[in-house]
Amino acid sequence: MTTLAFFEGKIVPIDQAKISITNHTLHYGTGCFAGIRGYWNETQKQLYVFRLEDHYRRFLNSAQLLHSVIEYSNEQLQQVTLELLRREQWEQNVYVRPIAYKDEGVFRVWLHDANDKVAIFSQPTGDYLPDVESLSVCVSSWRRVDDTAIPARGKVNGTYVNSALAKSDAMLSGFNEAILLNQDGHISEATAANFMMVRDGVLITPPITANLLEGVVRRSMVEIARDQLGVTVEQREIDRSELYMADEAFFCGTGVQMAAVGSIDHRVIGDGKKGPMTQALGTLFYNILIGEEPGYHHWVTPVYS
Repeated sequence: MTTLAFFEGKIVPIDQAKISITNHTLHYGTGCFAGIRGYWNETQKQLYVFRLEDHYRRFLNSAQLLHSVIEYSNEQLQQVTLELLRREQWEQNVYVRPIAYKDEGVFRVWLHDANDKVAIFSQPTGDYLPDVESLSVCVSSWRRVDDTAIPARGKVNGTYVNSALAKSDAMLSGFNEAILLNQDGHISEATAANFMMVRDGVLITPPITANLLEGVVRRSMVEIARDQLGVTVEQREIDRSELYMADEAFFCGTGVQMAAVGSIDHRVIGDGKKGPMTQALGTLFYNILIGEEPGYHHWVTPVYS
């Protein structure tokens, strides 16, 4: 059970971490956030946080997009997060949520010269998507928000209305997840995860210019597929019809981790189950997350000394 939060510059009981209903970010979505995971290694009795510095770099970049002035450095945010996790004494997988928000009233729409603040909390977490062998997916009728409208590469609160609309429509239509097209009609990403597929042994993923979030896990997958599995990786535009010809497909991200796609728009992908490349990447990635891959210890930060 979550008991603590970093709020107003110090770690306090979670019940004390409250903002007013007049808060600017509540009304206008003018905040940004990060999703960070910690993985418990039972054998080592250690909690490992995945790519903490990288997540906070993107967090601070997202804040800059919103004219937010954050008084904490990347290093300070990392240290606060580790101290928060230590004091919670987690011995299980956890999710960490930092959020930057504008502590202003409702009668201003502009972003600059605001009272920008940061809060952080953590909580136990399981799987974001259903625990199934493979997911049933549709291509959404909603288009991914364009970078010329809301910065797509930032984790901006208001952007997730776009994701929520697509996600609910997919679920209410009997699917587990949705893939969104960008404004040009090419594949962008899922509602809260990046997309990858395999064709003829090549790992293919949309480029960051396709209005997708610059995923930390996405970048990690590209690197380990190329460097550890010797797989050719292409970052290029993907047409909707090409989805149906994939040998494998999966989603990746901090929340979703890795999730195999079994069908898209009622068309079976491969044999409808987790493919060999997805399986190999998933096994390697999991070992990295729990600190069992010596070559990737620089990606994980131990919480307990």
